[in-house]
Amino acid sequence: MAVKQTKNLSRLKAVILVGGLGMRLRPLTDNCPKPMVPVLNRPFLEHTLAHLRQFGVKDIILAMSYLPDAIRAYFGDGERCGVRLTYCMEKEPLGTAGAVKNAATYLDGPFIVFNGDNVFLEMDLDEAYAFHRDKKARATIFLTWVENPSAFGVVETDVAKRVQRFIEKPPPGTETTNWINAGGYILEPEVLEYIPAGQHYMFEKGLFPRLLEAGEPVYGFPYRGYWLDMGTLEQYLSLNFDLLLGKVSSPLIPGGDGVRRGEGVVVHPSAVITPPVVIGDACRMGPGVNLKGPVSVGRGCLLERGARLEKAVLWDNVRVGAGARLNNCIISSDNVIEGGREITDSVVTASQTAPLSPRR
Repeated sequence: MAVKQTKNLSRLKAVILVGGLGMRLRPLTDNCPKPMVPVLNRPFLEHTLAHLRQFGVKDIILAMSYLPDAIRAYFGDGERCGVRLTYCMEKEPLGTAGAVKNAATYLDGPFIVFNGDNVFLEMDLDEAYAFHRDKKARATIFLTWVENPSAFGVVETDVAKRVQRFIEKPPPGTETTNWINAGGYILEPEVLEYIPAGQHYMFEKGLFPRLLEAGEPVYGFPYRGYWLDMGTLEQYLSLNFDLLLGKVSSPLIPGGDGVRRGEGVVVHPSAVITPPVVIGDACRMGPGVNLKGPVSVGRGCLLERGARLEKAVLWDNVRVGAGARLNNCIISSDNVIEGGREITDSVVTASQTAPLSPRR
């Protein structure tokens, strides 16, 4: 997506909510916080930081709770990502709005909020902020259109896009709109006064309805671009594949739909690689290896003779034995797949092999 730097946004701060437990991504998140789950070999959170940086937003507060040390160890002060990071810890989970209230001391002007551990979107934040200012809104909610709103909280607006009410998961056939909360907001600091301190408090069921009751101007910004809630194993795979196939872009991923190799990659001349494929640094691929994209291979992986991968995501330091076949799979770091094994529609971690879709 073509974007431009703006002086207005360079003065904005952002709060990214990264404290979620990632329950729907288990077992991948048993020992890995959801923001650190790799998407084409980069932590999911790094893609969000890069998106904000494109618009000049560099002062970013991370609202943290679950496994924070892994996030700190990777990102540090944010310099490696071209941003300035402030870490704001919760002693107990405070909910989406409560986590922002916990960071209130750092917020002295209008700011952006992202559900930064699961929502991936390509939004022109310059356009969204111009909408917010033009409407003189206290709160602007990013909205996205979905086919089946019954699984979400829908947001009703009038013709001027002012929010009228919120309806949580309307039964199929009863919905009055297909526009749902996309997990991003622009807020004025005054709204923090409506959030109780030190309490678990949510945007959707707490703050926003309270703002409506108080007559505060709350608007919905309709966004029709790519949006994905990376909340399940299947959706996680979809995000990786969509990036590989060029259905969505990230500032961290070069354009094109070919084969992208890291440094020190060794591929046997008889190996067949059908794009789109991303291969991390220091990977080795033996004779007769066959990769049929979309495939993402992490750093330091070894694919032995005749291994075949199709629609697969491998994390770092995975060894795939001779003749093994992987189709529609996620393999977490440091795993060994025995030679000749066939794995389909599954996720493999150090502790277990589980189906991609929950059994009903």
